[in-house]
Amino acid sequence: MSGQDTAPERQTGLAMRRGFMGKCPSCGEGRLLNSYLKVNDHCPACGEAMHHQRADDGPAYLTILIVSHLGAPLLLWVYMAFRPSPMAMLIGFSLAAVVLSLLLLPRIKGAMVGLQWARRMHGFGSNAEPDSA
Repeated sequence: MSGQDTAPERQTGLAMRRGFMGKCPSCGEGRLLNSYLKVNDHCPACGEAMHHQRADDGPAYLTILIVSHLGAPLLLWVYMAFRPSPMAMLIGFSLAAVVLSLLLLPRIKGAMVGLQWARRMHGFGSNAEPDSA
């Protein structure tokens, strides 16, 4: 039996909410991101190591999925209800998709880092730092 099996369970929902809000999934105090999408190596408040995260392209794919699933029915409803010109729809929905994507992307990345932390994925559950090995 490894030490990871006896570790206390981490609340996945709470960690994902904290990450979504841009806070450390461990303490909920420190900032998770130090720029638009760059994750801090360590939490400035509690010192929790965050360099283990491996979000990669996942947040981008989820952002595209959410924005398109919100935009498609809305596009159909707006067209059926108001019959705007094609140019107005193109400009309006393009701008809305870009703005919504830019707002959601760092939040989804934070939630994904929170999920990884809560589930002890990619080294979040180990006690040893890779530099000390």
